[in-house]
Amino acid sequence: MRKIPARILEIAFDAINLVVPWHRLPAQIGVFNLLSFRNVLRQKNLVDTREIPSNGAATAPPCFRPEVLYQRTADGSFNDLGDPDMGRAKTRFGRNVPLRNTEPEPEPRLLEPSPRLVSTRLLARRQFVPATSLNLLAAAWIQFMTRDWFNHGSPVEGNEFRVPLDRERGDDWPEDPMMIRRTPADPTRVPGGGDGPPTYVNYASHWWDGSLIYGSSPEELESVRDEDRQGSGRGKLKMMRFDGQQVGFISPATRTQADVSNAWWVGLTLIHTLFVKEHNAIVDRLRQSYPDWDGDRLFHTARLINTALLAKIHTVEWTTAILGHPALQIAMNANWWGLATERITRVVGRLSGSEVLSGIPGSKPEHHAAPYAMTEEFVAVYRMHSLMPEEIRLARVADGTFARSVTIPEVSGRRTGDAVKGGLSLADLLYSFGIAHPGAMVLHNYPSFLRNLERDDGTRIDLAAIDVMRDRERGVPRYNEFRALLHLGPVDSFEAMTSNKEWARELREVYGDVSRVDLMTGMLSEDLPAGFGFSDTAFRIFILMASRRIKSDRFLTTDFNSRIYTPEGMAWLNDSDMSSVLLRHHPELTPALRGVKNAFAPWSRLDGRPGRCAASQEQPPSKRRA
Repeated sequence: MRKIPARILEIAFDAINLVVPWHRLPAQIGVFNLLSFRNVLRQKNLVDTREIPSNGAATAPPCFRPEVLYQRTADGSFNDLGDPDMGRAKTRFGRNVPLRNTEPEPEPRLLEPSPRLVSTRLLARRQFVPATSLNLLAAAWIQFMTRDWFNHGSPVEGNEFRVPLDRERGDDWPEDPMMIRRTPADPTRVPGGGDGPPTYVNYASHWWDGSLIYGSSPEELESVRDEDRQGSGRGKLKMMRFDGQQVGFISPATRTQADVSNAWWVGLTLIHTLFVKEHNAIVDRLRQSYPDWDGDRLFHTARLINTALLAKIHTVEWTTAILGHPALQIAMNANWWGLATERITRVVGRLSGSEVLSGIPGSKPEHHAAPYAMTEEFVAVYRMHSLMPEEIRLARVADGTFARSVTIPEVSGRRTGDAVKGGLSLADLLYSFGIAHPGAMVLHNYPSFLRNLERDDGTRIDLAAIDVMRDRERGVPRYNEFRALLHLGPVDSFEAMTSNKEWARELREVYGDVSRVDLMTGMLSEDLPAGFGFSDTAFRIFILMASRRIKSDRFLTTDFNSRIYTPEGMAWLNDSDMSSVLLRHHPELTPALRGVKNAFAPWSRLDGRPGRCAASQEQPPSKRRA
């Protein structure tokens, strides 16, 4: 049963929101409105898929070892000591909606309207619409995060979805029908699938543990460590030399780190390298205070600190950059520091066990209505490929001079390393990202190159059509049903979905019935709350899961202390943010970051010219922008 104050809060805001939506309330009141939403979602929108019978094929977690008490395991097991299987790699995704609402439609109904038609008529980029409040590092960052959080495995060949084309409108896709491979089946299901809707497993650890850096298996974790276990490499991650520079990873062609797919690009290399360097800098700091520690203890303690720093940066910087609403500035900082504020919490510590007053880190862990897992709905709302531009203008940080422009495919996959051709440094690339803008999360802004992408293995895909198909295949409810299940209420017309009359007409032409609109399409159509970079519908899942990733994690709650992290580690976390990480490893970025409060906001240009980069001067086809 919910506590009485929480229930009173819920009733009060249900009444208020009939008249005024949460984002139009004064910021301080809006924060408590968000707390009310989260309380409801924690009770009603966490669903355990482990209730669906298993065939017992899942690999049992490793046997208990004393070190699991104070270090993260490679696969995420033993985070919850009472349920060591929870959240580990190759366990099922959970759900945020009732299981009865996750049964996919039968074919051919599942393919209606054609995902390719949705891609060409509604998603395809007509003109680049920039998100002018962000820089391109924000796009690279969220790709880095999502690859840490969820991985459904490589799509399987055979029995592909046969997606019809609209040849009458000139669709020239080379194969007819378009073939889309299916998500790998859940290997833990009983023969024939058993009762209940389909389930899928996460090949990464579900925990926020930097799996893209450290891997999700003992073998992967071992492969990323420096081979010099006794000397200068003791406790460190291996680095590679490329074109005279040290990097953490270049491309799938140099596969010596944790497994990656063909979707690697230079943006991921920049973030990956930055936090490989950060791990090694943390090791150097720990060595100063603990010279007798062996490599294993240095490595695992540095991993704890580095991954907690990733969580902190995402919570209080990336999120507040893309969701610039005043209530969110308060709420996301409160997730980490509490409503007592950073200044008070840093000086006097926790004032109480309350996550609201003193922040989630250091509070008591809680899984609420279901064991912790990433969810299919969380995957769905993080389909943010529209953030990607078509090209990047590369410049030199020394004086801001333009070097050259590159398309994203020219610095992706096996060609990722080409970004540093012509004597460009990683600092130059970071600066170039810092002054560029990503795309806005709106209709007609899905990158053209991703809709006709030739991958390193020779296959050609329309990623927009695949995004639509993935949600349908995995039983993610369509837009209107999704809203109803998230307590938002459905819309009764296309005009109620968006104030853009042209978009409403196009949605009607493609879907006919408002109840058929796909979740991703509907979210990209919505009018955005002030300061928001993505829809309020997507945000409802975010309210729930953003704090859950911290609240369920033992190493970010009860074990978030100086005994586990060391006093030096806690000080490192308190004193670090994205800007300090960038400057620690690339001090030459100092002029570009001077006066920049959030490293994911546009940086200062160094070429002496006012204004933003060229892409930001393009005018969007709609007055709405992120």
